[in-house]
Amino acid sequence: MANQTLIDVKNLKVYFGVKGKGLLGKSKAFVKAVDDVTLSIEKGETLGLVGESGSGKTTLGHAILRAIDFTEGKVVFHTNGEEVDVARLNKEELHRFRRHMQLIFQDPYASLNPRMTVRDIIGEPLEAQNMGTREEIDQRVRTIAAKCKLNVEYLRRFPHAFSGGQRQRICIARALAASPEFVVCDESVSALDVSIQADIINLLMDLQEDLGLTYLFIAHDLSVMSHISNRVAVMYLGRIVELASTQNIFASPKHPYTRALMSAVPVVDPDRKFSPIKLEGEIPSAINIPSGCRFHTRCPFMKEQCKLEDPLWREIDGHFVACHLAGELNL
Repeated sequence: MANQTLIDVKNLKVYFGVKGKGLLGKSKAFVKAVDDVTLSIEKGETLGLVGESGSGKTTLGHAILRAIDFTEGKVVFHTNGEEVDVARLNKEELHRFRRHMQLIFQDPYASLNPRMTVRDIIGEPLEAQNMGTREEIDQRVRTIAAKCKLNVEYLRRFPHAFSGGQRQRICIARALAASPEFVVCDESVSALDVSIQADIINLLMDLQEDLGLTYLFIAHDLSVMSHISNRVAVMYLGRIVELASTQNIFASPKHPYTRALMSAVPVVDPDRKFSPIKLEGEIPSAINIPSGCRFHTRCPFMKEQCKLEDPLWREIDGHFVACHLAGELNL
């Protein structure tokens, strides 16, 4: 059966104005956190989104959910045989549509209300959406808690009584309580120990298969991506620079930035030398983006064309990539 698209993101831009720099206090400069991103997410898949801090990953994830408003573009959900452009939803319509899309936060310690019991935390989305009586909500809370491997007696306790891994299970249960179709996992394992990360990733994969979920999994750790993602999108300075299946990304990256990220993944084989590529300098400011290819200021293969011309988004050997030299380099 052909893949079905759940979300279409078209020419998405998220700019934040730098206030007080122009006439009458209007913004004269903008932080271009997300700059003309187009991609699609298929039903039932996990799309990994990787890049350095400051590349725009979290902003893109939050904009797709319309947790923040975007400047231009469209985000279209294909659900129940309808196409819903979240940019056109008013406040009340967006509130009702929230049940279809949820977010798992990065920090399980900061994202839970310390004054609420676990039952109330997990049940809050159901009560906000008026999804049943108190008894029906209690039953749903117990059901989703069990799926997230939380014991029933935990529901009466407060967040301070739990470890980081248990708190993240509570966050997952809260996100899934309203039976969403799409979940953004925003660095949802980066604050956990490595052994706990594996448990949470396996739980997310089991829940995806059981509940038919679609994930946008945001991370900076490519080794995590190799385990959970079907496809990987690499983001740099507000734009997607490479997109391919996880297998293709790891077997033969086409963009020099992807290659540098790949080289930083630790090697388990003791006979194989670990030699990460050190990129010169820092990621440029999103207020003053370089001309031409955004990566040319740090690229070891940079040519004069890279300084002057913005590379086209094109397909090469199963990869979609924005690089003038993608067809020439052997990475």
